[in-house]
Amino acid sequence: MTVPQTWHYGLIAEWWAVFNTDGPEIEHYRPFVEKGQPALDAGCGAGRLLLPWLRAGLDVDGCDVSADMIELCRARARAEGLAPALWAAPLHELDPPRRYGTIVACGVFGLGTTRAEDEEGLRRCHDALEPGGTLLLDNEVPYAVASRWRRWTKEERALLPAPWPESGTVKVAADGTEYELRARTTAVDPLDQTVWMEMRAEKRRDGHVLASEEQRQISMRCYFRDELVLMLEKAGFADVIVRGGYADAEPSPDDGTLVFVARRQAAE
Repeated sequence: MTVPQTWHYGLIAEWWAVFNTDGPEIEHYRPFVEKGQPALDAGCGAGRLLLPWLRAGLDVDGCDVSADMIELCRARARAEGLAPALWAAPLHELDPPRRYGTIVACGVFGLGTTRAEDEEGLRRCHDALEPGGTLLLDNEVPYAVASRWRRWTKEERALLPAPWPESGTVKVAADGTEYELRARTTAVDPLDQTVWMEMRAEKRRDGHVLASEEQRQISMRCYFRDELVLMLEKAGFADVIVRGGYADAEPSPDDGTLVFVARRQAAE
């Protein structure tokens, strides 16, 4: 299998740890985790979901493809007197030390992987669940971002790779450190349903550049609703339910993210 291509290392891992600390997913998934312990945060990053659940006394492990993110998560947990089981691994190599009542894969499916690896990742999640256990997997629909969706056309693909933007997204940490991220689309393959992107990161303080990185490109494999339902069923899941966003609502064409609730059969 290929090595997963992600950009969640170095400065970009720092960005995620410092600024990506909340979101509706935390409370949306919490009742599932409470009812289905032990649980696994598969793609835990720096602990955005994992740490609030641990603070609440829930029995949750964590894994992530990025060793940098795992170390940041471990340091943050240790600072709060927490010691979760953490390890670095992609979904398609998932081989946890125990089975789970719930597995949450939030914002990670299809990143830096092949379709075969995604299929294997779903099988691994199925096998890591206890009978009757639940997989919660969210997926950004291919048409969620208009500027990216139009790149699928022949005319727009001819203009790739896109130039680097003159400026990017800038955020300032509590200690005054300034981070800037810039991203560009480099290629799109509609048949493979894959978008490739590159990212640059810079860290500054008082106008002085402390560090800068140009990360290798990452692939984002896009899946449509019914396609992913079929993949989950092929992996062995039953009773696959699709919800719109994180509001437990019926999905609509306007939802940018869909949540798939898939259960392993109670008796096999």
